Amino acid sequence: MDPITDLKAILHSKRANIYYLEKCRVMQKDGRVLYLTETKDENLYWNIPIANTTVILLGTGTSITQAAMRMLASAGVLVGFSGGGATPLLSGNEIEWLTPQSEYRPTEYVQGWLSFWFDDSKRLSTAKAFQQARLDYIKRIWDKDRELKAENFFIDDLEISSTINNYVTQIETVEKVGDLLLREALLTKQLYRYAAKVTQLGDFTRDHQAADLANDFLNHGNYLAYGLAASTLWVLGIPHGFAVMHGKTRRGALVFDVADLIKDAIVLPWAFISAKEKMSEQEFRQQCLQKFTEHKALDFMFEQVKQQALQENQS
Repeated sequence: MDPITDLKAILHSKRANIYYLEKCRVMQKDGRVLYLTETKDENLYWNIPIANTTVILLGTGTSITQAAMRMLASAGVLVGFSGGGATPLLSGNEIEWLTPQSEYRPTEYVQGWLSFWFDDSKRLSTAKAFQQARLDYIKRIWDKDRELKAENFFIDDLEISSTINNYVTQIETVEKVGDLLLREALLTKQLYRYAAKVTQLGDFTRDHQAADLANDFLNHGNYLAYGLAASTLWVLGIPHGFAVMHGKTRRGALVFDVADLIKDAIVLPWAFISAKEKMSEQEFRQQCLQKFTEHKALDFMFEQVKQQALQENQS
């Protein structure tokens, strides 16, 4: 089998690894992709199993060689440059992610997506379907995750169940995407309040610039989710600019739409739990990635995007 084909043998939806790297150099050596960390006494090389990797985020103090990028592209790995702690995602020349361009991807999904995207009512219907899927995923994950229950996150809690039920009713009745965004913002605010209460973190205010652990971990976990969303859209060949809910004038808005499918179910509760336990950034990241894998977050994203892209064929 051709070596390049070997590197793509594992489907993106089944890949286990997301890397955030800082203060290191990524390079190709002896047919492998490695990252090099330099210390006062020695240099250490660490292998990156690229065939089982979805996304690499390069933070502060990193560099990458052309040879390493070539191998990552051959394995279909997305590379993004970010600030410290994986936020914010930096862009140069409007590039948010460095994506492989060396092979053909399916056209049926982008064609299906565009077949409804220019119709306002159909775009709203897709946004509503995404929001309903988001709620279903929260219910499913919070209901079966024993560790979340041990931390007092219960989907049948009166506060949460009424919040979700109210949002379900609102989803059905809104007539504009802008109204749906307002209802969605209120839902998220209520979920923050609930998480802060059960983790005893007091009055929490969502602030992307704040220095507290909960806000830091939310930023970090959300960018990991953005990596999964970008991978999903790249594999299916759908450009990030064709959003159904977030701003149509923002080039990467569809990434936010897709990431929202899993953020509240996984990133949100574990950001607060990790802040309560004063975890390190690395410990929180490992917890997120473990839960992404355990609850098949990437599979769920692929399933939902494919379903909406092919909705015309199913009707």
